[in-house]
Amino acid sequence: MSEPTVYRIDRFNVPAHALSAFMARVRFTQQMLDALPGCRQNLVLTQCDLAGEYNVMTVVEWHDASHMASAKAAMQRHYGKEGFDPAAFMQELGVKADLGVYRDA
Repeated sequence: MSEPTVYRIDRFNVPAHALSAFMARVRFTQQMLDALPGCRQNLVLTQCDLAGEYNVMTVVEWHDASHMASAKAAMQRHYGKEGFDPAAFMQELGVKADLGVYRDA
C-alpha cells in the first residue's frame, strides 16, 4: 500500500507594504516546487484584509510524505546556496506565518 497524499498548507498575514516583495518570493518558490517530483498541485491564494493587511495561503499537494521531504531538502539546499533565510525574510517584512502539514481526514 502506498503512502497517503500529504498537503503543506501555509498561511501568512502580510502587511500591505510588504506584499510585493513577499509575493515575488512566494512565486519563485512556487515555480521551484512545481518542477519537483511528486508535486500534484501548487496553489497560491490571497485575501485582502480590512485592516490593510493581506492573507496569503499556499497549498501544495504532494504524492506522499517522502516526496514532500525530498522537496523540503531540495529547497533548503537551494536556500543555503542562495544565502536566503526564510524566517529572517519574513521577520524583516513583518509577516506572520502559520505553517502545517495536513492529511485527508
